[in-house]
Amino acid sequence: MSKQTMSPSSKDREKSVKSEEHAERLSNLISGEQAIIDRATGLELFRDMTLGRRFEDKCAEMYYRGKMFGFVHLYNGQEAVSSGVIGAMKKKHDWFCSTYRDHVHALSAGVPAREVMSELFGKETGCSKGRGGSMHLFSKEHHLLGGYAFIGEGIPVALGSAFTSRYKKDALGEKNSDSVTAAFFGDGTCNNGQFFECLNMAQLWKLPILFVVENNKWAIGMAHDRATSDPEIWRKASAYGMAGEEVNGMDVLAVRAAAERAVQRARNGEGPTLLECLTYRYRGHSLADPDELREEEEKQFWSKRDPLISLEKDLIEKSLVSSDELRAIEKEIDSEVSDAVEFALDAPEPKAEELTRYIWAED
Repeated sequence: MSKQTMSPSSKDREKSVKSEEHAERLSNLISGEQAIIDRATGLELFRDMTLGRRFEDKCAEMYYRGKMFGFVHLYNGQEAVSSGVIGAMKKKHDWFCSTYRDHVHALSAGVPAREVMSELFGKETGCSKGRGGSMHLFSKEHHLLGGYAFIGEGIPVALGSAFTSRYKKDALGEKNSDSVTAAFFGDGTCNNGQFFECLNMAQLWKLPILFVVENNKWAIGMAHDRATSDPEIWRKASAYGMAGEEVNGMDVLAVRAAAERAVQRARNGEGPTLLECLTYRYRGHSLADPDELREEEEKQFWSKRDPLISLEKDLIEKSLVSSDELRAIEKEIDSEVSDAVEFALDAPEPKAEELTRYIWAED
């Protein structure tokens, strides 16, 4: 029976079944192992996630005020994945490859908020010199390999990065070459050819890479369960003899624990990991998306599992921080984000005579 011809009672039953499926799948993960952290790490995780959330909120404000243009895809709700994975890796040593939803990955990798915001405004002070915009953030200094507008584009780039790490060690004799690469992408990418081809090559050569699936269930506007024969993406790893793991992507400590295991395997020469993080984006696919396809009940289900609220609860229950300390961090972040906007608005535009610069290699 098509959705259009369902009776109200049938629709209600369908919603109830979907919610039960969500709850059942998450219930097996929520009790999963969490990373053991100290006070400093807890504060850093909260700060990083708060920066991601407040930064994206400010982007929405600037976009709707007509100050920011082009396609803008926000990350609200998925912060535990970026902070959990990148926080478990070594900044400026390991490498990170993003998608078109890349602002928060850049911030977690250490790219200053001023540089990210400037890029969104197309300014010369942006991390891509104003040439990339929202979907094409890049920073060699911070080992951010870029954001990519087309799904799956970044996976082969990340694979090349992982191959480089292994080649330096095995072929060039650089014994200290142990960098690991994390490739972030969504559930909508996982039926594309690049995904399968790169998994095969990574496992064949035991490359040090984490394939991080941010399964927010909706890709652009197609429900994940309707788009793939097996909705449990992590199981696809078994076809290649690769380690695969599913984790609650709304729990940053669970994500961090899984990432730590995967990174250790990679550094030990044991090869790649396919890490599926079950998460949810709170906004539409982009700021131009009215978000009319998703049921309100589904949105409420995930909003009750907000990763920032969950982390705050964990930190306080573990007596690592106080609520007052976290409120102070939020104020600091608000000031940092406001400063980034002011800096970006006042920053210079790229020079017209340099229109073709950065297209070709320079001497």
